[in-house]
Amino acid sequence: MEIHFRKLANADEPLHIHETVDVSKVVKGRKDILAVAPLSVDLKALPAGTDCVNVVGKLSGDVDMLCSRCLNEVKSVLNIPFAETFKWLKQPVLPEDEDDELIYIKDESVDLIPYVEENFVLHLPDSVLCKADCLGLCQKCGQNLNEGTCSCDNTVIDPRLAGLKNFFK
Repeated sequence: MEIHFRKLANADEPLHIHETVDVSKVVKGRKDILAVAPLSVDLKALPAGTDCVNVVGKLSGDVDMLCSRCLNEVKSVLNIPFAETFKWLKQPVLPEDEDDELIYIKDESVDLIPYVEENFVLHLPDSVLCKADCLGLCQKCGQNLNEGTCSCDNTVIDPRLAGLKNFFK
């Protein structure tokens, strides 16, 4: 999934990119992600001035994650906006007035897959809940409190007064 600066500068229309990208290797090792469907990439590359290219579009895919409270499987649908601006440097040195919004490329072409993977990882949710009022697991026995209560004594005692608990026994 590459774009070439010279071809795009001479083209009359924007370059449309429709591909699927396997992002499972990017999230490998994360315990909260059970499965990742291939990411559907729908991008459009447009010339934006001298040696600049804007790439805009969206990324979409499905991710199966674990609920942060009860560890049940949750299917999440991701619709990620994508917008990057690339500037081709003909000289091997970066300009002194470097712009933070631009991504400087030293070659005539740029591979978009690392930028797609980066946007995917940055837009993954930190924590997912199966429902807004998920009760989670019992801290003592591990019972899923959404399915029913357990017989554990979960009364909260103020730690400052814990010494007085056995005072009258």
